[in-house]
Amino acid sequence: MIIGGGVMGAATACFLARDHAAQVTVLERDPTYRRASSALSASSIRQQFSTPVNIALSAWSMDFLRRIDRELAVDGQAPAIGLTESGYLYLAGDEAAAQAMRRDHALQRAMGVEVALLEPPALQARFPWLSTEGVVLASLGLRGEGWFDGPALMQAFRRKAIACGACFVPAEAAGFVTEGARVQAVVTADGRRHEAEAFVLAAGAWSAPLASRLDVRLPVAARKRDVFVLDAPVRYADAPLLIDPSGVWCRPEGRGWIAGAPPRTVEAGGPGDPDEPPLEAIDHALFDEVIWPALARRVPAFEALRVRSAWAGYYEMNLHDHNGLAGPLPGWRNAYTACGFSGHGMQQAPAVGCALAAMVAQAPCAAPDLAPLHPSRLNAAAASVEARVI
Repeated sequence: MIIGGGVMGAATACFLARDHAAQVTVLERDPTYRRASSALSASSIRQQFSTPVNIALSAWSMDFLRRIDRELAVDGQAPAIGLTESGYLYLAGDEAAAQAMRRDHALQRAMGVEVALLEPPALQARFPWLSTEGVVLASLGLRGEGWFDGPALMQAFRRKAIACGACFVPAEAAGFVTEGARVQAVVTADGRRHEAEAFVLAAGAWSAPLASRLDVRLPVAARKRDVFVLDAPVRYADAPLLIDPSGVWCRPEGRGWIAGAPPRTVEAGGPGDPDEPPLEAIDHALFDEVIWPALARRVPAFEALRVRSAWAGYYEMNLHDHNGLAGPLPGWRNAYTACGFSGHGMQQAPAVGCALAAMVAQAPCAAPDLAPLHPSRLNAAAASVEARVI
C-alpha cells in the first residue's frame, strides 16, 4: 500500500510491480494532481551536490532517464520526457563561496561527476553573453545535468505501474489500524479500510501529519516556490541552468526562459517562507525587485525580459538537513516513507523508487543504498546538511 501517487509513489509502485511482482495499491487523494509538487516542479537534474548520497542518487537517476524509452515503454509506446543535458552553472560571488565550491568539486570529482571549475576569464570565454562582474569562481556540469518534463515522467511511472498490475485508487488516507509494531491497514476519509503487508508513506509535503498518526515526527513542511515564465529577445543555444550568487536561477524553456529565486524575507517586505501558503498567491514583486535586477546584471540582454506567466509549487522541505527521508519509519516493522526531498525529489525518484521497492520486497537492488536517508538519522546528534538547495 502506497499513500501518495506523485512521482515518488508512482516510481515505487512501478518498481514493486514490475521488478518484484508485488500486488500494489496506490492511494492518491487528488487524481488531478492540481497541487502536487510533481505536477508543478521545474524538473531539473544535477549532480552538483555537497553530500555523497545526493550525487549517487541523481547520477543513477540520470542513467535511468537516458534509457527511459526502454524502461517505461507500455505496449510499444515509449514515453517522451524531453531530456536536455545542458548542465548547471553555479557562480560563487565571494571567496567563502568559492572555497565551498572547491570542497564540493573535490567530492564530486572523486565520485566521477564530470564538472569543471572555471575562473572568470575562462567563464567569459565560454559564455561571452554572461557578465562575470562579481564572480570569483564558477562550477559547470559538463555531462549528466539538465532538465526534462517532470509531469511526463510521473505519468510514465504511473502508466507502467498500472500496466504491471498496480491499482491507483482515488482516496485520502485519514488514519491507520495497528497491532504491536505492525501497521495492519490504512483507513481512508470515506471510512474504508485497506489492508496490506507493507505501507509506504509518499505523500510529499503532506507526509508529516500522516506520520504523526503513527507517532513518528517527520520535519517536512510545504514551502512555496514561484516560477516565472519569461520572454526575452535572445536565446543562447549553449545556455546551462544558471545559479547566480544572489540565489536567482534561470534556464531556457520552450521559446523563452523560466526563472525563480528564494522567497523575499519579511525584512525585505516579502512573505518570508511560511508553511503551505496558497499556491495562487504569486509574489510578483519577487520578479520585479529580485529576479529581474539580478538577471539583467548577469546577462545584459536580459534587460528586456518580460513575464509571460507564472506558477507556484511546493517544495516538500526537510527542515532537519534538506536531504530526503527514505526508508523504514522508526518503531514500525512494515512501514516506510519517501518524502522531504527539499526540491530534488523529482530528479531522484527513479533511484529512490527502485531502492525503496527492493527494500520493501527484501530483494537486492542496483540503485544506491538509502541508508544515509533513513528517518532514524533524525535522532542523531549531528546532521549532514545538503548545502546546495536551490
